[in-house]
Amino acid sequence: MSKCKFGVHEIEYLGHIISGNGVQTNVAKTIAMVQWPVPKTLKSLRGFLGLIDYYRKFIRGYGSIGAPLTELLMKKSFCWSDKAVSAFELLKAVVSNPPVFTLPDFTKVFTIECDASGVGLGVVLMQDSQPIAFYSKAFKGKELLLSTYEK
Repeated sequence: MSKCKFGVHEIEYLGHIISGNGVQTNVAKTIAMVQWPVPKTLKSLRGFLGLIDYYRKFIRGYGSIGAPLTELLMKKSFCWSDKAVSAFELLKAVVSNPPVFTLPDFTKVFTIECDASGVGLGVVLMQDSQPIAFYSKAFKGKELLLSTYEK
């Protein structure tokens, strides 16, 4: 019974707040991300990216924004640069003000918008012009050599 809630307007579930308005991030969790200190070691960077990755579906263009940080995870390439600082600060800013996703209505039509750049791919799943989910991926290796159409 301690885990049961009845007649509430919103409920916390797996780090998300679900209400009649939709699904949003838990503010208590995002505060930890915003207060994360600048990583000085590879382990600290991995910790930050692991924490923020949980809410990646709320961050439009996550793969492209975080690409400079994920490049630092490669073997012997941890060298904090201006690009890494700007990506780190931008990720913290974006996660602190996430959108509220509407809940899907399977009786209505879904719309998918996608876009690719030289470094990544971004997709938005929408319904009635409201976002339901974001997906993004940074290109690496041979994917960078693909034509725009193939991306």
